[in-house]
Amino acid sequence: MMLTEKGTIAPHGGKLVDRAVPAGERGERLKEAAGFLQVRLGPRTLSNLEMISTGVFSPLEGFMGREDYDSVVGEMRFPDGLPWSMPVTLPTDEETANSLTEGSEISLVDGIGEIVATMTLRERFRYDREREAREVYRTTDTDHPGVAAIYRRGDVLLGGEVDFLRDPDRGPFPHHYHTPAELRALFVERGWKKVVGFQTRNPVHRAHEYIQKSALETVDGLLLNPLVGETKSDDIPAAVRMKSYETILERYYPKNRTVLAVFPAAMRYAGPREAIFHALCRKNYGCTHFIVGRDHAGVGSYYGTYDAQHIFEEFEEGELGITPLMFEHAFFCKECQGTASSKTCPHDPASHVFFSGTKVREMLGKGEYPPPEFSRPEVVKVLIEGQRVEQN
Repeated sequence: MMLTEKGTIAPHGGKLVDRAVPAGERGERLKEAAGFLQVRLGPRTLSNLEMISTGVFSPLEGFMGREDYDSVVGEMRFPDGLPWSMPVTLPTDEETANSLTEGSEISLVDGIGEIVATMTLRERFRYDREREAREVYRTTDTDHPGVAAIYRRGDVLLGGEVDFLRDPDRGPFPHHYHTPAELRALFVERGWKKVVGFQTRNPVHRAHEYIQKSALETVDGLLLNPLVGETKSDDIPAAVRMKSYETILERYYPKNRTVLAVFPAAMRYAGPREAIFHALCRKNYGCTHFIVGRDHAGVGSYYGTYDAQHIFEEFEEGELGITPLMFEHAFFCKECQGTASSKTCPHDPASHVFFSGTKVREMLGKGEYPPPEFSRPEVVKVLIEGQRVEQN
């Protein structure tokens, strides 16, 4: 494991990318950018832009060109061999692409037309949607939300380095927003050498709590890093989830050994590929370890229960630079009177009560209270109240 001078884990590729233009230079750069041709970005691409610019997607310094794109889609690596599992691209329509000149500077604008960044346009290229879907998502079924997103976007991809011309959007949870540099500084301040990251788009139920605390026994700190970007419409809203995380951390976790920080990415639902991607992003945030449970980043029945764990075997030991912690599906055992897994419980499956985010969402949707074996009562209360607000 490579370390920085301060003793934190080195970012992926060895350097934490920072593409943000210093505040004092932005006024002049914005005036200049006003004269460039513009490309409008959707919410997902805006999120990607910010995460490139703040270093979450290190070593990327911009949107992928053709060589990087083809290599990542086909090989899960950059052309130089560095592992990377998800393409990060800027799609646009053919008419817009044809109006641009390779080698020129262009402006990237948000949904209301405000300039957020400039980009040195290195390449414009068409791509094979079906190949990307098949390789990255392991399916070409457009019912898969990640595949559907590919087919909704423009026909041409633009590649090149970006320069970010605003502060990061700290969103609706500014107290829980940290750039990689800020989180790394916080870990150093706390004296954490080993940090385990946990990705979630669901409330923390008892199985999550079990594996998080099991991991916490072996490291200095836990980063609870919920995804708050674009998700499926039936996922529990981020505001409700954030309140549930604050509640459970306040009541049931050691305050000096946990940090709650948002992961402002869009959910891709790419299962195994996204597990690698999530691990590398958490490495850039300063995590040395990353929890991979059952069906990580999965959706429907597109992936096997432990496919997201098996994919780590496709890389040499130490190659990713972050240690995956694999956990089996946890359950509440009526005989053990506690949470366990098949590795620790000797009892008949008839004694097991299984948890899942899907099951909790189903019960909440019916106005039912999940039992305490599923979720802490305080968390259930937050979720039920959130459900009522949504319905009203």
